Amino acid sequence: MVDIALSAESSPAIVVVTSSRAVISGRLTPATLVISPVTGKIQSVVPFVRQASDFPAGIPYTDYSPFVLLPGLVDAHVHLNEPGRTEWEGFFSGTQAAAFGGVTTVIDMPLNAIPPTTTVTGLKEKVKSARGQCWVDVGFYGGIIPGNGAELKGLVNEGVRGFKGFLIDSGVEEFPSVTARDIKIAMAELAGEPTTLLFHAEQEVQSSAPPAGPAGPLNAYSTFLASRPPALEMCAIEEVISLSPTAPKLPLHIVHLSAVEAIPLLREARANGVPITAETCFHYLSLAAEEVAVGDTRYKCCPPIRSQANQDGLWSELERYVTDGVIKTIVSDHSPCTPDLKHLPSHITASHGTSASSAGSESEHDGNFFSAWGGISSVGLGLPILWTELSRRKKLASPENEKDREQALLDIVQWCCVNTAAQVGLEKQKGDLNIGFDADICIFDDTTEWKVEPSTMLFRNKCSPYQGQTLQGMVQETWLRGDMVFSRVQGFSSKGASGQLLLQKRT
Repeated sequence: MVDIALSAESSPAIVVVTSSRAVISGRLTPATLVISPVTGKIQSVVPFVRQASDFPAGIPYTDYSPFVLLPGLVDAHVHLNEPGRTEWEGFFSGTQAAAFGGVTTVIDMPLNAIPPTTTVTGLKEKVKSARGQCWVDVGFYGGIIPGNGAELKGLVNEGVRGFKGFLIDSGVEEFPSVTARDIKIAMAELAGEPTTLLFHAEQEVQSSAPPAGPAGPLNAYSTFLASRPPALEMCAIEEVISLSPTAPKLPLHIVHLSAVEAIPLLREARANGVPITAETCFHYLSLAAEEVAVGDTRYKCCPPIRSQANQDGLWSELERYVTDGVIKTIVSDHSPCTPDLKHLPSHITASHGTSASSAGSESEHDGNFFSAWGGISSVGLGLPILWTELSRRKKLASPENEKDREQALLDIVQWCCVNTAAQVGLEKQKGDLNIGFDADICIFDDTTEWKVEPSTMLFRNKCSPYQGQTLQGMVQETWLRGDMVFSRVQGFSSKGASGQLLLQKRT
C-alpha cells in the first residue's frame, strides 16, 4: 500500500486518477496520477494502473479505463472580447465552452475588446472584467499598433504572453494595422524580452490597393476566396522575415496560417536562423471551400478557408513537426460575433436553426461574404474536430491501425498541448501530465460519436459551421489543477468558475 496519510481537514491529502491509456511525456501508457488538492499539481506518476486498495481508505480514486487521460488542451488563440463587445463573447461563456471541450488554458487575443490590450491600462481593464468569471486558466496577449511602442515593456512586465499585430485591416477601428516602421519599433523595444511577436499574415500585395475586389456574386464563397489569394499571406510573411534582423533572436510567429504556398518561405527562413514558427486552425484542417453553400457566411474567416487540396497540404506539413515542419501548433482562433453580423440568409437560418437576430432589415441578411463579420466559432470543439478528421484520413477505427491510433493521440497532444504551452511560455506548468505540472486533465472517450447542436456549443452565440456535424470523440471530464470542473454526467462544478489569470512575467 502507498503510505500517504489523510489530511486532518475534510479535504483529502491526495486525489488519484488512473487509466489503461494516458499520454505522458510523448508516450501512450497505462498510468496512475497522484494529485495534491492543495497545490493543484501532479505529485507522482507511475506507468501502470494502481488499484484503489493501494491507497488509504477515503482517498478519492477513479479508474477511467478505457478512456484516455490527456493533458488539458492549451488553446493559444481565442477572442473573448470582454469588456466592450461582451455580447459577442465573454469570459464566462467562452471559458465554459473551453472546459466542455477539454481545454484548460486559453490565451485571449488583444483586439475586439474595448479597450484593446495595447496599453497597461487596457490590460488592467480586461483583467478586472475577467476576475471570477473564468472556468479555465486564462492568459493574455498584448497588441502592437501604431504609436504604442512605449507601452510594450510595461505589458511584458504585467505578464502578457506575447504581442499580436495586423499587417492588414483588423476589422475594428481600435486596433489599426502596422507598417514596417511600426514593426521595427516593436522589435527594437522587445529585443531581449521574454516574449513572442505574432502577426496576422495578410498584407495588400500593392500598398495602394485593398484585397482584390469582388469578381462574381457576393454570396458565392468562390468570389470571396478569389479576393484573398495566397499572395496576401506570402507578402506579409516576406515582410516579417525581411524585418527580423532588427531583433534576430526575438521569436516570431505567424497566426492562423492558411495558404500552403507560404510554407517554403517559412522553411527557408528557419533554415537561415530566423526564429519563426506558424500555427494553423481546426477549421483549415477540417473545412474546405468546395463544401461552402451559397450565402453560408458562418464559414467566413480571414485568411479564408481554402481548397481541399490546400487542406491536404496543411496536414502533410503538420506531420513534419518533429523534423523540419514549420507549423508547430493548432488553435481555434475562436472569433465569434452576434449572428446578425454574419448576414445569414433565411435558407441557412431555417435549415440550421441559427438565429439571425431581428436587428437590421431582412435585406441585410443576404449571405454577402464581403459585408459579413469574419470569424469561426469553435472553442471547445477542437479536440473532436481533429480526432474526427484524423480518423477519416487514417481509418483509425480499423483494428489493424492501432499504431496509427496511438500516434494520432500523441500528435494531437504535441500540437495542442505541449507546443501551444511552449508558444506562450507555459511549458513548465501546462501541456503535460508529469510531476510538478498543473493537474489539468482531459478525460477523452475516443470512440463515441455525437452531433454538434446548440446545446453542445457553449460559446455565447450559437452560430458555427460545425452545427449539425457528427463528430467522433467526446470529452467526458475536464480537470483544472486537480479539480473536476466539467463532467458530461454531472455538468459544471458547483464550486463555480475557479480558473486563474496567468499574469506571471514570462522567463
